Amino acid sequence: MAAAEADLGFELPPALREGYALFGRRDDLTRQQDPLVCPTGLYVDDARNGVLVFRRENQDCAYWGIPLAQIERDDPPVVVQSHAGWIPFLARMSLAWAELVLSESLFGADSHYDACELPDTLTPRLDARYVRVALPDHPMWASEDDSPVRWYAAPGRLVRRDGLQDHSWIHARGRTATDLEAIREELPGPWVR
Repeated sequence: MAAAEADLGFELPPALREGYALFGRRDDLTRQQDPLVCPTGLYVDDARNGVLVFRRENQDCAYWGIPLAQIERDDPPVVVQSHAGWIPFLARMSLAWAELVLSESLFGADSHYDACELPDTLTPRLDARYVRVALPDHPMWASEDDSPVRWYAAPGRLVRRDGLQDHSWIHARGRTATDLEAIREELPGPWVR
């Protein structure tokens, strides 16, 4: 981290440094789908007064970063860059760490993941059987139609809902194959796998 700061020419926010200390070497939690950038790969995107980029979508379609205008804050806000340019993502880096670990855990290397378009009629079932994770709504980088992103959980199960009524997808992960099958049974949509 010290070498990255020397290359960049400024100190990194404490929340960013702490996250790297906790998760930076955990590829299983940070580098499955939209990977965390290695400290030596941190860079400043010069568009719009500069953004320190710390995460990228696996095909370079989106990037997550901290606006340089906020870099001196202990727990600065995070923005995401996509087709619409840089837009607000989450109000604090600490929240972005939680979202990153949830997202990367969702797309783990085993076969306990699936996705489907969620029929509107099943939304009450999702709300009744799963607890909403205490993470604020945030945008999906791909499009406004896929926003907001919301997280839900039950023992052994994790569900991400992208979008609202008329255009909602869910991504599901079970701790085991049985947990994933329970999600499919509780939310019987047109599952992909």
